[in-house]
Order: sequence, then structure tokens, then C-alpha cells
Amino acid sequence: MPSPNADASETVAPAQASLGARWRAARRQFVFNTGKKVRKRLIRFFGKQSQVGDPPVFADGDFPFTGDLEANWRTIRGELDRVLGFRDALPAFQEISPDNDKIAVEDRWKVYLLFGFGERSERNCALCPETTRLIESIPGLKTAWFSILSPRYHVPPHRGVTKGLLRCHLGLKIPTDREKCRIRIGQDYVSWENGRAFVFDDTRRHEVFNETDEERVILLLDFDRPMRPLGRLVSRTFTALLRRTAYFRDARRNQLAWEDQFHDALERHQKEAVSG
Repeated sequence: MPSPNADASETVAPAQASLGARWRAARRQFVFNTGKKVRKRLIRFFGKQSQVGDPPVFADGDFPFTGDLEANWRTIRGELDRVLGFRDALPAFQEISPDNDKIAVEDRWKVYLLFGFGERSERNCALCPETTRLIESIPGLKTAWFSILSPRYHVPPHRGVTKGLLRCHLGLKIPTDREKCRIRIGQDYVSWENGRAFVFDDTRRHEVFNETDEERVILLLDFDRPMRPLGRLVSRTFTALLRRTAYFRDARRNQLAWEDQFHDALERHQKEAVSG
């Protein structure tokens, strides 16, 4: 409690801070609600603009780059194993993207980000050079990260942000009983498989099940949906606007802070290994 002679600014500051927090929360909710309305219209528009159809899950071979990923999956897995050696230092998904705290709880869904909304994570990519080389050749790559799901974990139904992007999963570390480790996309169920990639539309309602006692790890990629010129223009504009929102800025800030902590821990480990 302030003293009777405290400067007036000392008593006003908490109220101002509280008002500022309420304003930011109200603005964030307004953007979210407006975005939902706009997104529904864009989903229909992008579906009509698509040059590859609009199925929930695409056929094998529809996107040639998946063949390169599958042919080199063991190389990617080797770099993943190095990352997993520091599993405890990896962030939970919601620590990077707070807007996803309803589908990610505790630290049971961890991530290692390579690209986010087209922004390259230089230090993370340097730790996985061959993986980076492979994914950089993907046309329109926007996001790339290792998605690490704990045993007995369920990600509830949710939808992606924009139909202007498509999502690819490459299985890297899949439980032995893979039929119990699967994703539902609309009405379709797909089980992951080591070395297999598939592409789907993540604006379709989907949920993830790992009903095994083993960890599941995939390489998750988002890339531009092939569309007609008008669709591409609108999608680029929407993505540029999205990058200006708290949804992106908060995630980027959290990512950079986590990178500092992770690579500091990695350097300490390397120095201890040399001195030991």
C-alpha cells in the first residue's frame, strides 16, 4: 500500500497498467472474433481458387517434394535424435503459441521450430543442416518444426488458420503399434508411418490420438496451396496481415526467447563434455 505522501504517479501506475492489459485483451478478442468471420469466407474462396482440388487428405504423389522427404527420412531422423537428446530443454507448444493453450497442456506436446511464417530460425536450422537443405527446396514453405507428442496424449479437435496453406506430416519416430497413433481429418483416419509423408487440409476439423506408451515425432510442414493468381494474391495479403497480429508477434517473441535458453543449455553441455 502506498504511503499518504507517495507521488501520485505511484498510485496511478497500477491502474494504468490494468487498463492497458484490459485494452490489449479486448483488442485481441476483437481481432480473433473478426478473424473468425473473415476466415470462414476465405475458406470457401480458397477452396474455389485451388488448383489441386479440395480434399481433406491428398493422394500420395500429388506433391513431388514428399518423395524427396521420404527418400531422406533417415537423415532427418538422425538430426532429430540429436535434438531429442535435449528433450527436457524443448518448449511446450503453448509456450511458443499461447493462443493454442486449449489444445496443448502441460509439457506433453513439445516443438523444435525451424521455420515459422516464413521466418527462418538460424540457430535451430544450423543444428539440422540436412533437414534444412531438404525443406528449403519445398515451393512456398512457410512453417517447419518437429512435433513431439508424449505417450497417451490426445490433441482435441481443432482447425488451422488459413486454407491458403496445406500441411504435410513426415513420420520420423512412430510407435510400434501405429494403428493406435493416428490423426482424424474430417471423417478420415490416417496412421503415421516411419518414412511416410502425407498432405492434408488442416482447416478441416482434425484431432490427434497417441494411445500408446511410446513417443510420437513427426516433421510438420506448412506450404502455399497451389492456387489461381487471384487466390495467391489474397492469400499473400492475408498472411501479411496475420504477421502483424499478436498471434504471430507473441509466438515469434516467445520463440526467440526460448532459442536463447535452449542454445545456452547446449553450449553449457558442450563445454562440460570437453572439460569432463
